[in-house]
Amino acid sequence: MSPASQPEIPLSNSGRRHFLAGSVFSLSGVALNYFAGQQRLSAEIPKAPSLVPQVFDTLPKPPHHEPRAKAMISLWMQGGPSHHDLFDPKPEMTKHDGGEYPGDLKYDDRANATSKILASPWKFSPQGECGMELSELIPRTGEIADELTLIRSAHTGVNNHGQSITALNTGRILSGRPTLGSWLTYALGAETRSLPAYLALIDPGQLPVMGTENWSNGWLPALYQGTVIRPQEPRILNLDVPKHLQGEPQARALELLNRLNQRHLSSRPGHLELQARIASYELAAQMQHAAKEALDLSRETKATQEMYGLNDPACAEYGQRCLIARRLIERGVRFVQIFTSNQFWDHHGGLFKSLPLACKKVDQPSAALVKDLKQRGLLDETIVHWGGEMGRLPVIENDGSRDKIGRDHNTYGFSMWVAGGGFKRGYAHGATDDFGYQAVDNIVTHADYHATILHLFGLEHDKLTFLRNTQQQTLTDGQECRVVSELLA
Repeated sequence: MSPASQPEIPLSNSGRRHFLAGSVFSLSGVALNYFAGQQRLSAEIPKAPSLVPQVFDTLPKPPHHEPRAKAMISLWMQGGPSHHDLFDPKPEMTKHDGGEYPGDLKYDDRANATSKILASPWKFSPQGECGMELSELIPRTGEIADELTLIRSAHTGVNNHGQSITALNTGRILSGRPTLGSWLTYALGAETRSLPAYLALIDPGQLPVMGTENWSNGWLPALYQGTVIRPQEPRILNLDVPKHLQGEPQARALELLNRLNQRHLSSRPGHLELQARIASYELAAQMQHAAKEALDLSRETKATQEMYGLNDPACAEYGQRCLIARRLIERGVRFVQIFTSNQFWDHHGGLFKSLPLACKKVDQPSAALVKDLKQRGLLDETIVHWGGEMGRLPVIENDGSRDKIGRDHNTYGFSMWVAGGGFKRGYAHGATDDFGYQAVDNIVTHADYHATILHLFGLEHDKLTFLRNTQQQTLTDGQECRVVSELLA
């Protein structure tokens, strides 16, 4: 499917008749010349521009093939959670704790680097019927082990936050490209007309690294940019209608505004930014009721609120955002991404204190989201993703007192998990080496990940295109990649 591609205009019937009438060859000669010239003609004749202005919207659109997933919630752990201490136990590290790492490492912070092995101080144990080994730091995640596909062989290979974030969000390390959420809403639209198709739930601490680029539409039409929901009330500003405009006055004003907007647009065909702006105004009117209802957590039962940890100050705020994400997906939103704050998991120092606190914030709400989706019959068609842009190195950074010790960046082998939407249940995929440094078995690159996500949504990664400056662009952008069939149920 290529919603924005331009069709080739065939030769007219009169043109064909003129060609045949003027030919001095027999019919067989005409056929021979015709077929012989097709390859040359197709290569030489450029595609004519479309005579019909392109219109972009978020109405539901058919995928390429039958989908497994219809929506996605990405729990984005900005900064790089330590896979050594959460998801990827390494007996060799325990055996050689404090010894010299037997090889070369690529450091980001060379000034404070060491080659001294740091085994995880936290215990791992099998969880669920599948026996997936997980850390004691994430006990609630252990409760949903049988729902998870744990990818232990993720790889981007670019050892800085910005580039790796961009790779996992947009497919390439360069800025300015559309995010996964933008591609999905461009391709499939949404099941709702009263809420944005793509929403970003930001942390109250601060924006993540790369800021608004995390939910950018890039060069896709502006309609497909993520809409931000604020981390505190009012989560969306200006939803309440002024008293003097409520009811009939507002309805008449909006009707007049729509007529004026459409007249203005008709004289400016193909103006994508203008289309998007008008669509956003129309959506804003619909959101006055729908968004307030969707964001109202008082409508949830006490048991549900407690399941998400809303009664625990350590995780209540994150739990609210996870619960909001479920409510949005229920109401037809296509893609929701929940961000932790800038460098929240970037534990170059203070690992022994900071990592448990980070886990405490997200562990219960993340697990509750999966449980809640399952009990409501939504998990089978909703992908939940948990992970960041990198993992950590197997050696000590900032050697010294216990409160200073940390781990440096590692994008060559790290972990993330996915659940629902056609992924296997209770399955651990791939492996890093004995010291958790490099992915060595069943590697999953960022391009593989994107191809697999699109496949589950019923989309072929090389057929989902957008025509930009005469070039057909894709999310995977010609990179060598594959749908990782081993991850699929």
